[in-house]
Amino acid sequence: MKQPREYWNDWAEILRRYRLDRLALTFLEAGAPLALLGAQLLHFSRGLVASDQLAALALTLEEEKEMRAFASFLAQEEKASS
Repeated sequence: MKQPREYWNDWAEILRRYRLDRLALTFLEAGAPLALLGAQLLHFSRGLVASDQLAALALTLEEEKEMRAFASFLAQEEKASS
């Protein structure tokens, strides 16, 4: 499995394509409780859908430093595309 940061460009592109980048950024900046809940749901769903990207996203959401770093990455991407 790739490291979670290796997926960041792909995730940012998908969020931008569906115009969910600002919503995701707001969600990530809102705080850890919601992100931790999301991570647990992703881990639970791995029993239904096996995906390295879902596992990487769950790991990103579990670690507050990684979650904040991804939020910063999204914010930089949003500024660059404006």
